[in-house]
Amino acid sequence: MEGASVSFFKKETYSCFYPRLDGAGVPFAGLGPGRYVVFPGFCDVHVHFREPGFSYKETIATGSAAAARGGYTAVCAMPNLDPVPDSGPTLAAEQAIIDRDGLIHVYPYGAITAGERGERLADMEGMGAAVAFSDDGRGVQSEEMMRAAMVKAKSLGKLIAAHCEDNSLLHGGYIHDGAYAAAHGHRGISAESEWRQIERDLRLAKETGCAYHVCHISTARSVALIRRAKAEGVDVTCETAPHYLTLDENDLAEDGRFKMNPPLRSRADRMALLEGVADGTIDMIATDHAPHSREEKARGLAGSAMGVVGLETAFPVLYTCLVRPGTISLDRLIELLAVNPRRRFSIPAGEDYTVWELDSPYTVDPERFLSKGRATPFAGRELYGTCALTVCGGRVVYQNGK
Repeated sequence: MEGASVSFFKKETYSCFYPRLDGAGVPFAGLGPGRYVVFPGFCDVHVHFREPGFSYKETIATGSAAAARGGYTAVCAMPNLDPVPDSGPTLAAEQAIIDRDGLIHVYPYGAITAGERGERLADMEGMGAAVAFSDDGRGVQSEEMMRAAMVKAKSLGKLIAAHCEDNSLLHGGYIHDGAYAAAHGHRGISAESEWRQIERDLRLAKETGCAYHVCHISTARSVALIRRAKAEGVDVTCETAPHYLTLDENDLAEDGRFKMNPPLRSRADRMALLEGVADGTIDMIATDHAPHSREEKARGLAGSAMGVVGLETAFPVLYTCLVRPGTISLDRLIELLAVNPRRRFSIPAGEDYTVWELDSPYTVDPERFLSKGRATPFAGRELYGTCALTVCGGRVVYQNGK
């Protein structure tokens, strides 16, 4: 460890996240020269690990390895799987794979509706082990179905985490309905398709008293609606993703690595999201890590599957693009990545921490990812922040590339 210095980030403020250190048994000896900072283990409440059902895209093993490399020690895995975890037995089948192959803490979601088809409620009562309920990838179209789900979730003391998308407003779109779509002949997804369903759900959450979480918000109107609902006392939190905070439609190219749902929006939307991060309207940042095969992402903006990977680049992107220029503080970033997600989703800290070298730039090379997914809009970007070590439950799960 000659030439290395290690410091704990705000140890007094975040003492509950750090292990009790006595100078022995802490695996810092393998660190090379440099200035290292120890952070609480990050927590991502929105990832897709694709198993069971789609292991050619990702597995619990590869996804959790990518998470460990990104400094994450806890993630919540979305339920758009095969079979969909919509009952006790199907959730248990997913949990068995997690128990066998998970490198970090992986908490599975249960579905809101059976098969995520929106026709009838899933066996929510039988999924007590679910971290929350979501039909991610699809919005719950029926107001009555969502109301019933919120009533049931409240009775069980569970969160509803909603993918908000009104199918009647999509019109076959696949990127933002803005200047780029118009200039290049693409079909657009309106901002209203997102915020209109958020508006509905906020009304239902206020009516039912359900604890409600909005996934991956991307529009200015979404931020405004959630800000107002919080002021009215609605029990609501929300997340956005690194790409919505650092990119917009002006960064689009004719490449599937820029295609995700919701899409990259306008610059005005991005500015509103940054304002929401600054004033506390946005509670956390989640990656929506969504790997696909090379073939599925090689068909351009029109034909590629929706989704990009993000676990291995999230902290470096946010540190480089937001913290280093002074847009937000490092303290605020750690709240968004580590503190607030655990608090809202009742995920314990444990003996989890991650060690980063912050001074040396590097270029993002997707071929070096531990995830099976390679599609990232940040390929080729120069970033700061390299994860040197991740410890989960007192056990080293990632160190210097391994």
